[in-house]
Amino acid sequence: MQLFKTPNIRFLKYKYIALAVTGVIVLAGILNITAFKGLKLGVDFGEGTLIRVMMKSATDEGQIRDLLQTVGLGKSQVQKTGDTGREFQIRALESAGGGTASAEDLLEAHEALADKILAALRGDDGQAERARGLVDLNGLDEKSLSNLLEASFPGSGPDAARAIMAYRKETGIITDFQDISGIGLKPEILTYLKDKTYLGKLTVLSRETVGPQVGADLRRKAVQATIWSLLGMLIYIALRFRLEYGVAAIFTLAQDVLITMSLYSFTNREINLPIVAGILTIVGFSINDTIVIFDRVRENQKILRGKPLEEIMNISLNQCLGRTLITSGTVLLTVGALFLFGGDIINDFAFLMLIGTVEGVYSTIYLSCPVVLFWQKWFKPKKAGRR
Repeated sequence: MQLFKTPNIRFLKYKYIALAVTGVIVLAGILNITAFKGLKLGVDFGEGTLIRVMMKSATDEGQIRDLLQTVGLGKSQVQKTGDTGREFQIRALESAGGGTASAEDLLEAHEALADKILAALRGDDGQAERARGLVDLNGLDEKSLSNLLEASFPGSGPDAARAIMAYRKETGIITDFQDISGIGLKPEILTYLKDKTYLGKLTVLSRETVGPQVGADLRRKAVQATIWSLLGMLIYIALRFRLEYGVAAIFTLAQDVLITMSLYSFTNREINLPIVAGILTIVGFSINDTIVIFDRVRENQKILRGKPLEEIMNISLNQCLGRTLITSGTVLLTVGALFLFGGDIINDFAFLMLIGTVEGVYSTIYLSCPVVLFWQKWFKPKKAGRR
């Protein structure tokens, strides 16, 4: 398929306008991040609550998200773990007072957030049983269970509680009272549990708070991963082409990252680890397009000897235009579908890929090539325009 037979667009005619527009967006984004809105950090980079639960019956992630949506936590990260279809890990982030809150207030806020998640997951489960004074056997910790049994069975409560908790630790959740009939409980204790407790639809396997230190460490590692990837590409392109091409490519990729962060700041979208992975994907996509253009420029420098470098670059960009539009258009169709129909959970990631794909093409044309031109103009190498 040939989209263009002989395109002749003077792309680099608009290089100064493109650089000015890019500079305005990046500066506005940096100002917004540092002085105004900042970046909205997810639980991976901020503070939040991490809960692992096991359901009584198999459930899908969509049902969990629907339940969380009812309490305004629909954007929490829900991940199915294990192979039973009943175990889930939930990461949630909610404002707890920001930098003005004390450690005690933050802990209290995270505990309240965890309770809010569990209340949403339970819904009206056990409501009738609790109204009759029954307690959830799957929701009791060992100490509470021991106290409950010790009141009616002095001396036997702690041992029975340990046996029940050991069973829960092994299986995750008690689905039927008959399940614990073979763990050495006295018949009267089992009868008592049937009369005084009920089996709720879920049990908490673990709950923990993601503190500011963990978030800061992850932020540092995310920045390091991005910087090291850019340096690696600089070395590779400098060796494959020349230093100015490597500098141009890294300038372009750094701008891709800054533009993305700026747009996320303007739209108040959440930054988390999947978004960092997406940013590195965009970097890879952009550098691939840039290398294709640089390869064509290098070939044309041998064929079109004597022509100015800017003209050679315009010719190369036009020759690669069809390939660039087909490749990028295919990606845009995919991420566009994800953005429009993928749901809230993947919307931020799809938005990143959407703007990153467009930005990658734009930056290759209007930033990578102009930077090489400016380098050659300022430093005036002896064999300008030749390998």
